[in-house]
Amino acid sequence: MPHLFQFAYHNPTRIHFGPDSFAALGELIPGDARVLLLYGSGSIKRNGIYEQVTQALSAHAWVEFGGVEANPTLETLTRAVEMVRAEGVDFILAVGGGSVSDGAKYVACAAGYAGDGWDIVSGRHVPQQALPVGVVLTLPATGSESNSAAVVTRAATREKRVFYAPPARPRFAILDPQVMASLPDRQLQNGLVDAFVHVCEQYLTFPVGALVQDGYAEAVLGALKTLAETFAERQDPVWRQNLMWAANQALGGIIGVGVPQDWATHRMAVELTALYGVDHGRTLSIIQPWLLRETIDAKRAKLEQMGRKVFGLAGASAEETISAIENLYRALGMPVHLRDTEVADPEATARIMQALRDHGNSALGGHAGLDEAKTARIIAAACGR
Repeated sequence: MPHLFQFAYHNPTRIHFGPDSFAALGELIPGDARVLLLYGSGSIKRNGIYEQVTQALSAHAWVEFGGVEANPTLETLTRAVEMVRAEGVDFILAVGGGSVSDGAKYVACAAGYAGDGWDIVSGRHVPQQALPVGVVLTLPATGSESNSAAVVTRAATREKRVFYAPPARPRFAILDPQVMASLPDRQLQNGLVDAFVHVCEQYLTFPVGALVQDGYAEAVLGALKTLAETFAERQDPVWRQNLMWAANQALGGIIGVGVPQDWATHRMAVELTALYGVDHGRTLSIIQPWLLRETIDAKRAKLEQMGRKVFGLAGASAEETISAIENLYRALGMPVHLRDTEVADPEATARIMQALRDHGNSALGGHAGLDEAKTARIIAAACGR
């Protein structure tokens, strides 16, 4: 039975890319809007971005809310929602990476919802409207600046969930690669791996004759591989601009249209962040190689294709491709076992498995037929036990 494409694709986010992109910011926000400037730990006040943004907002009425975490929590974002309501805010401007962009989408949806905000994250309430959102991107990784997805954690219960809110998809995104100059290596490493795995989740399933989607995926994967191999050149403006655009394209929506996808790596990896605070990018490099080894038969054809097209391995076996992926992560300084991180928990496998059971992710099924036994083997291998 042939796989025939059927999809609707629309990405209304206007992207302004390049070193002069900040100049457009003031004109992109309606002149009569009352703006919430949402940001993270405050690094934007040390690297000059805050000053550029506030100058662009000089003709607008605005208030600010800082302190959105690297994994944004419901508890923190609830305070931002309260500020939006109290101040009569009608436009959200996120200045930061994917976490701040995700937080902005939640705030934009929750501000007009009278119920429990977790309803939005858990899928019990699907927002039909949201405040408009714009993004000034400071850390390339998630593509959240031009998609409708967001991830929010409820700290009280250590639950980390993804939700989709098309009404909160950013109206615009400012992508200036110059802002990356002050980023620490760890964040660049995380962002690169996050983008790489985003593409893999849309590509590493089984062949369906998707020449355009496969070619696009292979181009982005090849670009990210090159960036990983030339990480020593990370201060070069060309290197930075390629990472910023590759990360955006990795999850901008076009790669996965009409083709089978498999987000099992992400659905398992979130538990490492929720339980132990491991950086999201690092959880992916820990889980993915072991998941690929466990599901190798179901993914063999696409792994072999990836080996040829991305890694240049003539006659590549699936096993060789997985090793190439793992070696790429190792060369980049990323962990491939939980023991490679600061976590030293002899009960990690059991704790992660219980969290997956609690959240309904211990047997994900899918094209690779992931049952609880397979999931348990993946987690045990990833934990290095």
